[in-house]
Amino acid sequence: MPHHWGARPRRRLIAEVLLVLGLSLGQSAVYSVVQLLDKLSRAPIAKGTSTLNVVRSSREYFDLTYQLLDIFFALVPVLLVLYLLAEPGKSVFRRIGLDFRRPFRDGLGALGLLVVVGVPSLGLYAVGRAMGITTEIIPSALHQYWWTIPVLVLSAIHNGLLEEVVMVGWLLDRLGKIGLSPLAAILLSSLIRGSYHLYQGFGPFFGNFVMGLLFCWLYKRYGRVMPLVVAHSLVDIAAFTMGPALGFG
Repeated sequence: MPHHWGARPRRRLIAEVLLVLGLSLGQSAVYSVVQLLDKLSRAPIAKGTSTLNVVRSSREYFDLTYQLLDIFFALVPVLLVLYLLAEPGKSVFRRIGLDFRRPFRDGLGALGLLVVVGVPSLGLYAVGRAMGITTEIIPSALHQYWWTIPVLVLSAIHNGLLEEVVMVGWLLDRLGKIGLSPLAAILLSSLIRGSYHLYQGFGPFFGNFVMGLLFCWLYKRYGRVMPLVVAHSLVDIAAFTMGPALGFG
């Protein structure tokens, strides 16, 4: 009987992980692999392009509406995993460190990560392009409207929240309860993170895999997802709004 009741929650946790990933970043990883194969079957990967923020309508305010809807619905998995992590009488935000209790420390940590992650990313992109293993990345193809920069900033923040809350705050917790060792959980999370960037080529896959290792290790050590979210958002804000100046596109 103890074995029966002990196995049931584990099966439910496995189902939860598969369902959440199937609705969010796991789905993105599958599409990313197919997109990579599609690009490789057409021409060398270096000839391909990857556009991160695309126009959804030629009509300004419909495009704005589509952009905001995309961001909103893409954040639903974040709300879902926060709901799944929640326990009666306890703050889920405090549990994963997604709060403002340590603004100075989190801010310094985020700025440090911005340097540690952002600068090498530029170099890795340049090396990947030179080696022919990375597509040309176009951070934004949006038309220049009054709302373009704010939408790009919101898109970057959405990326930070989605990836760090789901792949770090929630997934590491669930993988640990399923029975994976901390190292195995970190490796799996990082592998999935790299996989949903494969449509950009093998360089971004490797870079994001390493970024995942670093972010997961920091979360395991300090138990706070906030500096990871802020750092990720800042890196994407810089890439989306200053892409050509930074060497993208």
